[in-house]
Amino acid sequence: MAAGAKPPAAVVAGIPVNYKEELVGTYTLPDALKLANGKAVKDAKTWTTQRRPEIVTLFEENQYGRAPGRPAAMSFDVFDRGTPAMDGKAIRKQVTVYFTADKNGPKEDLVIYLPANATKPVPLLLAINFAPNAGIFDDPGVKLGEMWNREKKKVPAQRGTGIGRMKIDNLLAKGFGVAGIYYGDIDPDFLGGVPLGVRAAYLKAGQTEPAADEWGAISAWAWGMSRAMDYLETDKAVDAKRVAIYGVSRLGKTVMWAGAHDTRFAMVIASCSGEGGAALSRRNYGETIAHLTEPTRYPYQFAANYAKYAAHPEQSPVDANLLVALIAPRPLLLQTGDTDFWSDPKGEFLAAVAAEPVYKLFGKQGLETDKMPDAGKPIFHTIG
Repeated sequence: MAAGAKPPAAVVAGIPVNYKEELVGTYTLPDALKLANGKAVKDAKTWTTQRRPEIVTLFEENQYGRAPGRPAAMSFDVFDRGTPAMDGKAIRKQVTVYFTADKNGPKEDLVIYLPANATKPVPLLLAINFAPNAGIFDDPGVKLGEMWNREKKKVPAQRGTGIGRMKIDNLLAKGFGVAGIYYGDIDPDFLGGVPLGVRAAYLKAGQTEPAADEWGAISAWAWGMSRAMDYLETDKAVDAKRVAIYGVSRLGKTVMWAGAHDTRFAMVIASCSGEGGAALSRRNYGETIAHLTEPTRYPYQFAANYAKYAAHPEQSPVDANLLVALIAPRPLLLQTGDTDFWSDPKGEFLAAVAAEPVYKLFGKQGLETDKMPDAGKPIFHTIG
């Protein structure tokens, strides 16, 4: 641990937490380069056409849950087609993405800022946020929107007070666009929230919850990012081949799964995604599957099947090294810090180390070290 840093609680939800490297235990990671039939994966084509789909299915069935495809009745309402914003530095667009034919049904608001001086389609950073767009961007012209309060009710959003507010001047100046969506538009982030989000629209007759291998909230939020991408592909001012995605904490897990599942995203930036994201589950350090799936905490964020591995993560057919590998050959930046012991920065680093052989299949540069760099000394390879 870093000098002077305090470890978090030693027991969470009645479950002990380990913060000692000597108590991590030994483990064997699932092999990214071995097909289900036991044959070795030796080239990028075999990875792309055979092994990659196998791993995606394993994550769907055992961790995040299967999600539906693009809705046939989805529609876009571009209600702000281009307004000067950010003191003239940007052109703002706003879009409501309706997930179903029912305009009163589930939907998400997408705000897009493009450099005002752009003369061709621009690359873009799409962020999924903990607050509505009006709370994230310093712009009085952004639709106020609604947010979930502590009483699990939707209330008008508060302008300029959201967790994770974004200052985007530097990105605009370098020729990048920035877009944002609010995760709560897609599905709520609390126990019992299924009837109140997009997953309710896909329940079969007699279902009150998704099946054990169907989508949890993280899969739903990732699905919502893909629906934003569906719109971005139609916007001629955006270079849809160069859209990077960004999220923090549980939204870091979200962008990991969104990027793994939807290869249209050109780059993934996941901050502190931790357990259930880029940190190894077989490594007993910080948060564990048991903590995530404990019934009073976050089981709703995952497929119900995920809880089967709470006591024995080594029995899961997947781990974070495979999740990192699914991003290949696209760039991935893991922002982990060095004192967020709960999310296990070293576990994320080791997952990236273990995924390097898949990047090598494509001739891409992995971390190329098995020694975790000191804080403030980044590695900016294809895996960063």
